[in-house]
Amino acid sequence: MRFLVRIQPPVEQGNKMIKDPKFIQKLEAYYNTIKAEAAYFYEQDGMRTFSFIVDLASVDKIPSVAEPMFQEYNAKVEFHPVMILEDLKKGTSKQK
Repeated sequence: MRFLVRIQPPVEQGNKMIKDPKFIQKLEAYYNTIKAEAAYFYEQDGMRTFSFIVDLASVDKIPSVAEPMFQEYNAKVEFHPVMILEDLKKGTSKQK
């Protein structure tokens, strides 16, 4: 199942994160570990925000995506199921 994972570290933790010379390496390693299809970095509600698109085989994989961000950055982590166009077509064709 495909999810949009939205991650928001608290401002103080985000400041420390950005100052860490290995931050980009750590973020890239995380990206590769979770096998993200895409990644976006932006501001939302005045906070640094990262969004990753991940395709998880089952919900028991959620902790492996969330825990590194909880533990390393004390981040807020949200999972939102999302569809690509083919999923939407398939789902709506069953409604007719």
